[in-house]
Amino acid sequence: MTTTRPVALVTGASTGIGRAAALALAAAGFETVGTSRKTSGADRRDGVTFLALDVGSEDSVAAAVEEVTERFGRIDILVNNAGIGSSGAAEENSVAQAQRLFDINVFGVMRMTKAVLPHMRAQGSGRIINISSVLGFLPAPYMATYSASKHALEGYTESLDHEIREYGVRALIVQPGGTKSSFEANTVEPDMPLPIYAEQRRIADKLAVAVNEDGDDPTIVAKAIVAAATDSKPKVRYTAGRSARLLSAAHRVLPAGVFDGQIRKTNKLAG
Repeated sequence: MTTTRPVALVTGASTGIGRAAALALAAAGFETVGTSRKTSGADRRDGVTFLALDVGSEDSVAAAVEEVTERFGRIDILVNNAGIGSSGAAEENSVAQAQRLFDINVFGVMRMTKAVLPHMRAQGSGRIINISSVLGFLPAPYMATYSASKHALEGYTESLDHEIREYGVRALIVQPGGTKSSFEANTVEPDMPLPIYAEQRRIADKLAVAVNEDGDDPTIVAKAIVAAATDSKPKVRYTAGRSARLLSAAHRVLPAGVFDGQIRKTNKLAG
């Protein structure tokens, strides 16, 4: 089976940003495939075909990409959205815990990219859209491991984009701010909690919940993803939502000392 429509593949599409992106791409005319670890077999809902996929598994990634290309004949857009969060002071997260997070947030993106890129190069076109965060350029006290994964993702994406542009393929970044979603349910608590950090961790966790509760609807981020997928002259970075745009502007124009002080004030850190 092949299709005359462009094909989009979205990871982590069962809820939140991923689901909104899959629906928005389908509405924009893409033959859309959404993936989730929880999907049982292939099924179609709301115009989106769902497949099981674990981005932490080489075999699962290879099987899913093969199924999509065999069924539809091509992949034009890859949206790397699957990810998990973490909380706690850096000292409270073991290296093993950090490795598990990077295995999804960073190496999962690399697995998907390596599986899809040969198909895009062969057809001479394609876009790889990686869902980062404002924490890809901001420090995040008590979310250091997560922030590090998003900083790594941004460096990887921008470097990759320079490598593949001459083959008609682009690698792009979407940076949401706070977003109403069930992201907290996929946030891992520290596996080595220390009493000295307990109160500040509680404050940071409360702030993170409030930011998302007051954040943008996932459809706002989905619009940025559709723009990245369809713009004739795409930007390397798309900030998604008002808070993301304001934070990006502040990070660019405020003196470093002022910005540092604002981070400490927002997070209620002493000194």
